[in-house]
Amino acid sequence: MRTNEQHKIETPHEKQNRHKAMEAIKVINILKDEFKNPMESMEYFYTLFDDVYCRQKSLHEGKTKIGTMCIQIPSEIIYALDGVPIRLCNGFYTDDEIGSDLMPQKACPLVKATVGHFASDNFSDKPDIIFSPTTCDQKTKAGAVIEGFGYKVVDVDYPRVKESEASREYWRRSVKQFAVDLSKFQNKKLSRSSLKSAVQKIGYAQSLYHKLCEYRKLEHVPINGTHMFMVTGAFFFDRIDSWTEAVEKLLDECEQRKKQNIGVVAKVSPRIVYTGSPPIFPNYKIPTLIEQSDAVIVADETCSSNRMFNDMVAVDEWNLYDMIDSISDKYLKACTCPIFTKNDDRIRRIIDLVKNYKADAVVYQAFAGCTVYELEQRSVLEAMEKEGIPILYLESDYSPSQGGQLSTRVEAFMESIKMKKKKKEKIV
Repeated sequence: MRTNEQHKIETPHEKQNRHKAMEAIKVINILKDEFKNPMESMEYFYTLFDDVYCRQKSLHEGKTKIGTMCIQIPSEIIYALDGVPIRLCNGFYTDDEIGSDLMPQKACPLVKATVGHFASDNFSDKPDIIFSPTTCDQKTKAGAVIEGFGYKVVDVDYPRVKESEASREYWRRSVKQFAVDLSKFQNKKLSRSSLKSAVQKIGYAQSLYHKLCEYRKLEHVPINGTHMFMVTGAFFFDRIDSWTEAVEKLLDECEQRKKQNIGVVAKVSPRIVYTGSPPIFPNYKIPTLIEQSDAVIVADETCSSNRMFNDMVAVDEWNLYDMIDSISDKYLKACTCPIFTKNDDRIRRIIDLVKNYKADAVVYQAFAGCTVYELEQRSVLEAMEKEGIPILYLESDYSPSQGGQLSTRVEAFMESIKMKKKKKEKIV
């Protein structure tokens, strides 16, 4: 006899959760099983992503969850006011499809997926309030749609010119207003000691990321770039103390691999700098194709990894207002997002990464509909050509149907780089 359980009809919400879990577990299994010499200490991150995205496990019960639409919202101030920053950028095709009914069809898939996430309401840790910097136009407009689902969304004014002193002062005022708004929401006063502690805690996390990146400069690269995206992506939502402890274990394993000359690819494998629209879990489609083509991503210039950790807060005086000003400067001066009118800093950073990490080429990926990255690719391609750096430009979305065409282009590019390296070695 069949039980009632066998006759149970799946609700739309349950179906969406099941599809998201399937997306997540597929990518987790690829990262676990399909690459050479996987790191044992990555097991923490596999379990973390499985808990959050497949089992809807909450990590921050009893804490105020502060949703952020971009890395330009200062996490230091959120932690100092006893909140937990949850970055809301979304990489699920399931949510992209839902968001397509609420946003223009040609909108950026990341923005559509973020809106779709709110529409489906399948959070493991639901944000209590959302702060949205006026950086990306599409994210800015998406805030109004998200408000329609009953969330409080607060805009944080962000300048589009970063070289001028007027922009610097404008942004400093915005950050101070953000601190005031969050302080009122939390009913808690921002103190010098709490902000200093938060700056130091995030600074320590950044220092661990920098140490991890040093190992990626080695001839025998000990960690895949796809795994690094998972590590940095975990910082979006994980408990910061748990994250730092897990990265410390990664560093210990990297040190052992350095002593034993253990790498994840062969010496002739292309070393790649990745840039463009951010890889957000589980949309690691392009990074995975790159590394399945016997290449390794040794560095990146994206807001889901390098840009988030690269520059630390530089404090002259540990008083409250000097710290706020220093935090403001970090989130403006160091930013290389293409939303700025001029972006020579980003081109310089990409070239520096190629040189410092001994990379062979650059892969520039833009989401279809991500206007700023699509517009800027020409200037980046011209700069790489001038420097003699091979570069591959790819446009993609979240759809799994693109795989074959993209795979062919990526494999051909990597094979051409490999041939150049072999010829160079013969000459030497």
